[in-house]
Amino acid sequence: MTAPAQPSPERPDLLVDALAKLGARYDAAPHFPVDSLRLLVRAGLHRRFAPMACGGERFASPHDQARSMALALRQVGRGDLSIGRLFEGHVNALLLFDWFANPEQRAWLNEALGRGAWFGVWATEPAPGVAMSAAAPHVLSGEKHFASGAGGLDYALITIACEGSERRLAIAPANDPERADLTGWRVRGMRASVSGRYSVEGLCLSETTLLGAPGDYDRNPRFTAGAWRFCAVQLGGIEALLAETRRLMRTAAREDPVQRARFAQAAVATRSAGFWVTEAARRFADGAQDSIAVSRLARGVVEDAGFVVMEAAARILGTRSALDGERADKIIRDLSLYLRQAGPDHARDEAAKVLLDHDVWPEDDRLW
Repeated sequence: MTAPAQPSPERPDLLVDALAKLGARYDAAPHFPVDSLRLLVRAGLHRRFAPMACGGERFASPHDQARSMALALRQVGRGDLSIGRLFEGHVNALLLFDWFANPEQRAWLNEALGRGAWFGVWATEPAPGVAMSAAAPHVLSGEKHFASGAGGLDYALITIACEGSERRLAIAPANDPERADLTGWRVRGMRASVSGRYSVEGLCLSETTLLGAPGDYDRNPRFTAGAWRFCAVQLGGIEALLAETRRLMRTAAREDPVQRARFAQAAVATRSAGFWVTEAARRFADGAQDSIAVSRLARGVVEDAGFVVMEAAARILGTRSALDGERADKIIRDLSLYLRQAGPDHARDEAAKVLLDHDVWPEDDRLW
């Protein structure tokens, strides 16, 4: 008997299929998706975007890295949006280590990744927020919420308020089930992201667990323009739903010009979103100030594409798009929640202000 083929960088389709099958299981009985993350390790994605000193891939240029990252995020999102969210957080954390870690922290990261550790980035918190005492050893107070992977990830980079300075990042353990509260994560979609509350009350930090300087995390254009990464994950889910809609289209729907027009509209919306995500990733790699506006515009385009494809799936597939156990239903539920990423209208409005001031396209292709 031949062993099943394993996911690898050369066979992303196997990864997508395997994540989708596991995703159905985690959707039915939500808990931290250990098996799905193991698949990402076997596919070579766990360390790929880490600093080179920590086993990360040597990319030819920042643009090459951004292209590769966008493709990986899309592929994981195609398989399972919950895993895509966790993977994007891990990638974000690895980038922050690359930008801000000192040699001692890089050595620690290399050892942690060697143990198979997974990371997240937790910035959202209920009032009054997470703070630390001024005197060493620094003691934390507060909690994070919407903390994806709470209680399951090994570590999280958390934002903390510092008296008299801008907020900064700290490396905190994230796998203590006693600190995690998942009772409020009762959602229709994105269940396996286990985005609950996590208390950091009483945790002690040393100087070696403080990453970067105050204000580093919020520094633009990296902070705001980096939204393109979760857009790439969302795009992967949209692509998966479009493909699933095509697969399930009955002969009558394929012969109906109205349904064909709906499908074509959905395909155009999906590809258009792909162009915008690619452009946002390229601008991010450039580090240009207008990368912020382009990333914000990409968020809106991806959101609109998601709505178009979900509507097309519902109209083309009918009841089947809402049947429990159908992949189309799961993707629609996941997208419906994931596209609510904080402040989409505000992001679009801020981008419009920039466009009213000047065109963000290259100088030889501007409209005003």
